[in-house]
Amino acid sequence: MNSPRDEINHLISGFWKTQAIYVVVRLGIPDLLAAGPQTAEQLASESDSHPRSLYRLMRALASSGVFSEDSEHRFALTPLSECLRSDSADSMAALAWMRGDWQYRAWGNLLHNVQTGETAFDQVFGESLFEFLRRDPENAAIFDQGMVGVHGRETEAMVRSFDFSSIHVLADIGGGNGSVLAALLTHYPMLKAILLDRSDVIDRAKINLAHAGVAERVQFFVGDFFESVPAGADAYLLRHVIHDWNDKQSRTILRNCRDAMPNDGRLLLAEFVLPDGPEPFRGKWFDLAMMTVTGGQERTGSEYCTLLNDCGFTVQRVVPTATELSLIDALKN
Repeated sequence: MNSPRDEINHLISGFWKTQAIYVVVRLGIPDLLAAGPQTAEQLASESDSHPRSLYRLMRALASSGVFSEDSEHRFALTPLSECLRSDSADSMAALAWMRGDWQYRAWGNLLHNVQTGETAFDQVFGESLFEFLRRDPENAAIFDQGMVGVHGRETEAMVRSFDFSSIHVLADIGGGNGSVLAALLTHYPMLKAILLDRSDVIDRAKINLAHAGVAERVQFFVGDFFESVPAGADAYLLRHVIHDWNDKQSRTILRNCRDAMPNDGRLLLAEFVLPDGPEPFRGKWFDLAMMTVTGGQERTGSEYCTLLNDCGFTVQRVVPTATELSLIDALKN
């Protein structure tokens, strides 16, 4: 067992690996190694890098199992770096890019955030995350891919844990690139859907849903959930939406959903539900990410009940999944 000094040394050195992985992803090294082992000199030639510096980077990552290094100093992929290939089915490359780039810069301003309550990202970049993504198509695409990387496994777990068969039309509010709807519409062939998001996001969602063969069952709405939400659905799903916003902003979104619903409408919030106690839970770190990057927060079950009651909903149950995600099932009062 590590001593407390060793353990804290490991924790405070975490940014070393974050940045090292980010750099090899930016250089496309995992993709280059898909063809087979290569030396640092070969990789440097293909990635426009400094050979000796790249060798030192690859050697360090190999020592942590991200790559392997043989006796001739050739590097190869391992199961860890297979996940960093851009063409991997469960690629984490975009997430590594995102966390090593603009998220890293925002977290570097965590002290200011904690001292002032001002969102670190906004202070560093001079605009909110969503404004940043709206004007930067490259980072918006990386964000989409990164969200699939971090939350993609939750989709199957959600489908397995919650029965959507009684829902005729499901509205996915702030549905992003459509990955959740693609899975649900594939699993439930009679289900129809509404997708609301910004125009640039809707454009990407249309492509993804068409590729999944379900786009004809979706009505696409360009809009702002702070202004209004489309009517016509019997259930409204918001996955990892409310955690992006503070309580005042969240009430606006939730009340707009309530206004659009029929009297027997159902609200489904897919979120991390924090435990009330001190036990370890990964969502507590996501809560810091929300504070730092979006100004939002993760919430406990009691906090969600209070928030939803304030907005005219009654929580019926909280359905856990095989992941950290839970589905909060609420009815309109």
